Amino acid sequence: MKTPAHPSRKLLLGLIGAGLQASRTPAMHEMEAAAQGVTCLYQLIDLEVLGVGVGALPELLTAAERMGFAGLNITHPCKQIIITQLSELSGDARALGAVNTVVLRDGKRYGHNTDWIGFSRSFLEGLPGVPIDRVVQLGAGGGGSATAYAMFKMGVGHLTIIDTDAARGAALANKLQALFGRDRVGTSNDLADSLARANGLVHATPTGMKNYPGVAISPDLLRKDLWVAEIVYFPLETELLRVARALGCRTLDGSGMAVYQAVEAFRLFSGLEADAKRMHQHFLAQVPR
Repeated sequence: MKTPAHPSRKLLLGLIGAGLQASRTPAMHEMEAAAQGVTCLYQLIDLEVLGVGVGALPELLTAAERMGFAGLNITHPCKQIIITQLSELSGDARALGAVNTVVLRDGKRYGHNTDWIGFSRSFLEGLPGVPIDRVVQLGAGGGGSATAYAMFKMGVGHLTIIDTDAARGAALANKLQALFGRDRVGTSNDLADSLARANGLVHATPTGMKNYPGVAISPDLLRKDLWVAEIVYFPLETELLRVARALGCRTLDGSGMAVYQAVEAFRLFSGLEADAKRMHQHFLAQVPR
């Protein structure tokens, strides 16, 4: 799917999800747009603040279209359910079954997934050369779909998916098996055994976020030669990363995924190429000191 070009020098954008008030996405887009001579207003459409659930998505999308939004970013818990409200999907979004970027243009709603691109670019830059023969991933939701897809695009040998919702984990595994081969992905409920045989861990659940404090696994299961990649970026150093770093693990925080997915989304919204380094600086400028 090729989204039509967007020539406007003005952008009205938004983010739909729950618990968004600490999001750094609006500033990243607004500051990058300003650097390129584009006027951008980026609005938070927080389900919690509005007091509504995902059932309000049709109404919110229609309102955004009527008010002239150029596009919307989509986050937890809407990345999968929003697909039913879209006109067209990119090949990656269709394969993933999750959308985090919606371009609104010419009366149509184009669904994309830039999360997997963001995670892949961040991983290759932040954990260069780490072995990916066997990887364990915690989480099989919208974010987990993207990170798993990215791991296969980067050539993972085998991916073990673990999720508290066994049916959701199995559904993602089945989807990936159809795309990449049955022998390259599976599920497990034995985290200790899976990690003992793995090169690395991808953490793709909300645990560790401000609204979901804690650590997803027992620190006893970590070891020095295990790399740990995180998708949570608020706080930038989750408890999981703090413990892993203390053990000497190579780690990757969630900032790179957040930045690089925004870089690609900005391109889709505006038709302009974003400066990734500058957007990362925008992101880091918002990190509390």
